[in-house]
Amino acid sequence: MTASAVPVSRPAAAGTGVLRAVATKVATAVVVLFFVATAAFFLVRLSGDPVKLILPPDATAHQEAALRASLGLDRPLLAQYLDYLGGLPRLRLGTSLVYDQPVSEVLFSRVPATLELAGAALLVALAIAVPAGTYAATRRGRAGDSGVMTGVLIGQSTPAFWVGILLILVFAVQWQVLPASGYGGLEHLILPAVTLAVYSVAVIARLLRSSLIDVLGSDFIRTARAKGMGTAGVVLSHGLRNAALPVVTVVGLEVGTLLGGAILTEQVFSWPGLGRLTVEAIQNRDFPLVQAAVLFFAATFVVVNLLVDLSYTLLDPRVRVTT
Repeated sequence: MTASAVPVSRPAAAGTGVLRAVATKVATAVVVLFFVATAAFFLVRLSGDPVKLILPPDATAHQEAALRASLGLDRPLLAQYLDYLGGLPRLRLGTSLVYDQPVSEVLFSRVPATLELAGAALLVALAIAVPAGTYAATRRGRAGDSGVMTGVLIGQSTPAFWVGILLILVFAVQWQVLPASGYGGLEHLILPAVTLAVYSVAVIARLLRSSLIDVLGSDFIRTARAKGMGTAGVVLSHGLRNAALPVVTVVGLEVGTLLGGAILTEQVFSWPGLGRLTVEAIQNRDFPLVQAAVLFFAATFVVVNLLVDLSYTLLDPRVRVTT
């Protein structure tokens, strides 16, 4: 008597596991955004009464009360909070107290400029950091490695706003080859993108160097060299791919850093993006606009990191999405 084997659908089980893991990560992201939205709602109200800034100093108490009622600020705080949460799924973010327009319209009108700046900065960072980190790793302990690491240390230690001012003094004031501020063509994008990219170049280059040095000391790399493969082939074909996982992780984190760092960079270069809008909203105590901006930054950070987690399996099939 022989026992019949029951076929097991392993691909289906694996697919179900991946879907469950992705659903868990999405649910976690939603919970994180909920706490961010809640914190933003209550913390911005600690800054004071926006009515005092909107009305002139000689406004009467009756005028202040009337404006506060028209803005809905006279309602109980809990009622305002529940209305705010109820509007989030439908992107009903309220009305800007300063612009007197729907917050979503004001916010999304500035998002393209910030994404353009952050995207350009990320491209600049990768274009410089990947060759620099690779060069340093292949020349470990030599003059080239020391030079790159010195540049990395300087890049991580230098404030972005100081770099921006220095670039303006050199390229806009002294040499007069690039505009000092404004929003327009490629010439307006170069200085703010380079300013924003300096810190990310340092972070990515240092991590890539460290990861690539570990990979180049592996047994399979020595086997490839023993088969006659040159240094360039070993690094490009085997080294960079296996060293990419930690780099992809930090690049995902740097997206959030670039968006956050854009606040200072946009101020220095008068870039009409979301960072500059956020600063103006904070100064004017525009509660709905500040809440929406904070939530946008947080959502972008969470979504990018979720995509980074899911991209691991493309870089290394041995890695599986887990909860």
